[in-house]
Amino acid sequence: MTAFRPKYITFDCYGTLTRFRMSDMAREMFADRIPAEAMDQFCKDFNGYRFDEVLGAWKPYSEVLYSAVERTCKRWGISFTDAEANAYYEAVPSWGPHPDVTAGLAKIADKIPLVIYSNAADEQIMSNVDKLGVPFHRVFTAEQGQAYKPRLQAFEYMLDNLGCGPEDVLHVSSSFRYDLIPADYMNIKNKVFVNRGHEPSTPFYRNTEIKDIGGLAAVVGLE
Repeated sequence: MTAFRPKYITFDCYGTLTRFRMSDMAREMFADRIPAEAMDQFCKDFNGYRFDEVLGAWKPYSEVLYSAVERTCKRWGISFTDAEANAYYEAVPSWGPHPDVTAGLAKIADKIPLVIYSNAADEQIMSNVDKLGVPFHRVFTAEQGQAYKPRLQAFEYMLDNLGCGPEDVLHVSSSFRYDLIPADYMNIKNKVFVNRGHEPSTPFYRNTEIKDIGGLAAVVGLE
């Protein structure tokens, strides 16, 4: 993709900007119930159930995470407590950014308005955003939009509230499943895949790939 100066750069937050620690927590929490050699598959299943939980009508993020833990444990035939399931929701606001994020965003934050749409609750997200270290023009949540990504309703809400069209934004994410594939369905042609290593690159969906947020400035012609 040649340098494109958008009206807004829109971001996924968890995983792309904020270091998402769901699997880290699961590995520690369930180490006494899941054999070490099976833990990768357990975390993959937990990831899959979190994805499945956001595909329907909106419900509170606390319920999304509780149900994902419950279904994963049922699949593996192990027990869990309410406190364990609720710990994931309670931990999210404490998580900070990937090491490359603040410096990378600082190159562009005063030149192009930055926007987030996150699969988060209102009471969580600003704690994570504050830790990113740069100002954001708007921060949208699934709670506000009443839709989780990858639902197109989430993107419609974001664009409607920005008062712009898909041609006006550059969407940035480390996930094709949650962000870049639905963004493509929304005719957002300008997309950046931040390769954090948790999903494979998929060039079919017309994106520019960078290894971290430090590479974003070059994409928009600021470096």
